[in-house]
Amino acid sequence: METTPNFRKIIHVDMDAFYASVEQMDNPELKGKPVAVGGSEVRGVVSAASYEARKFGVRSAMSGYMARKNCPELIFVRPRFDRYKEISKKIRKIFYEYTDLVEPLSLDEAYLDVTENKKGNPSATLIAQEIRKRIFEEIGLTASAGISVNKFLAKVASDYNKPNGQKTINPEEVIQFLEDLDIKKFYGIGKVTAEKMYQNGIFTGKDLKARSLDYLEEHFGKSGTHYYNIVRGIHNSAVKPDRMLKSVGAERTFNTNLSSEIFMIEKLENIANELEKRLKSHKIAGKTVTLKIKYSDFTLQTRSKTLPYFIADKALILEAAKELLYQEKMKDSVRLLGISLHNLNTEIKKTVAVQLRFDF
Repeated sequence: METTPNFRKIIHVDMDAFYASVEQMDNPELKGKPVAVGGSEVRGVVSAASYEARKFGVRSAMSGYMARKNCPELIFVRPRFDRYKEISKKIRKIFYEYTDLVEPLSLDEAYLDVTENKKGNPSATLIAQEIRKRIFEEIGLTASAGISVNKFLAKVASDYNKPNGQKTINPEEVIQFLEDLDIKKFYGIGKVTAEKMYQNGIFTGKDLKARSLDYLEEHFGKSGTHYYNIVRGIHNSAVKPDRMLKSVGAERTFNTNLSSEIFMIEKLENIANELEKRLKSHKIAGKTVTLKIKYSDFTLQTRSKTLPYFIADKALILEAAKELLYQEKMKDSVRLLGISLHNLNTEIKKTVAVQLRFDF
């Protein structure tokens, strides 16, 4: 096929079970075994699970207790974020050898726009293969990739042949691919929305496409327009190399539930200190302080306060958090506290985010 400016060539690279894979790489004794990165099985939450653990139903955000129940042989490993960041930088260095249009989504995934690339390679499929090969040979980890004409399709495609695989959705294949796709595999449609769609007789992309824009807006609000477009292959969001941080936060899950505000203040001091470090490392500040409270019954509550000025100092953060803590009486004992800062000055000064016929 002839190359045409009407199509972009987008790659989404997603590392396979990144945190767990790094732990298995650094500790050969963990290879081939079910590994969970996160807190202990007593109180913690799983941050990531190896593919061996996933076979037993262990997933990220699952409680350590449930993970252990699903997989009695599960090995818990404490996270080492400095190490994950170190590896992530090496991976991104490889990306930048192909294009400057790299949009990191997290430490383990990114969009790359290779429509015009530094290698002069017209095939996005071959570029993705080469990137994955280099990540494996130079770093020792496997990655999966999706390749298509926009970010949405590339993201969906990267999940298709995981782990250690890739899928290309060529321009002429887009409509049929989307019509055949199970609605729960559409990126951005979560469990609750998928269930609602099932109740409305929408099981595949073809079913979704048959619904009018008015119908989708009536049943799904503002998201209805988005669903109407993506099922037709329309998603015009560009790869943004200078993504701006929208919030910075820190939180802690406690070994025992806290029932006294006095003990909570002590924990909030530590959290505010960690948040200050993160803000200063990125040289940013914010106006809106949000306190996150997770109770012993796992219900979640947030309380926010917007200041007339930007702050990044732990004392000021703590002062606002304490005010929010005492805003109303605790309804139960607390298992997690978190503080985050929103309304950042990144809207004024851009920062790099931390926290990727058409010849395919």
